[in-house]
Amino acid sequence: MLVGISGTPGTGKTSVSYLLKKNGYKIVDLNKTAIKKGFITGIDKKRNSKIIDIDRLDTYIKEKYADITDIIFVEGHIAHLLQNIDKIIILRCHPDELKKRLIQKKWRKEKIMENIEAEILDIILCETTDIHPEENIFEIDTTQKPIETVAGSIIEIIKNEFKPMKKYNIGKIDWSEEILKKFQ
Repeated sequence: MLVGISGTPGTGKTSVSYLLKKNGYKIVDLNKTAIKKGFITGIDKKRNSKIIDIDRLDTYIKEKYADITDIIFVEGHIAHLLQNIDKIIILRCHPDELKKRLIQKKWRKEKIMENIEAEILDIILCETTDIHPEENIFEIDTTQKPIETVAGSIIEIIKNEFKPMKKYNIGKIDWSEEILKKFQ
């Protein structure tokens, strides 16, 4: 089973994936895979980021892991765009906390603001629901939670066999009122 871990940069994907790996789960880093396999089609100079051929990456992941019955986590802020993923876990973070995390990573101000806006507007969730059925999508709020707690939530979802759980249903996390702060 392929399980995507996605979310706006800074929500904790890499950190939680590291803990899941320590717990014996296989983790596929989509960014590293795209670079290693030559799925980079260019550079977005404005954002200073790589442009990844999602279709080729999706096909590669499907073919490489088609016969595996264990859970494999596919981690990256583009994981939700892969159509061959069975389940998606979206990590979310309150915009104020997200800003602190991205500042700590020494991101540029423009990039920080772009990602905060994406988090406020539910961009990743909207993109995910365009591709995947709602019952295959889970949301976890990582704000003010130790990464061990976030990993524990993912393990709880696994132990519940990925059945819908009210506390991880999509749409419960809403930062939309944060956009009003820009106009005050």
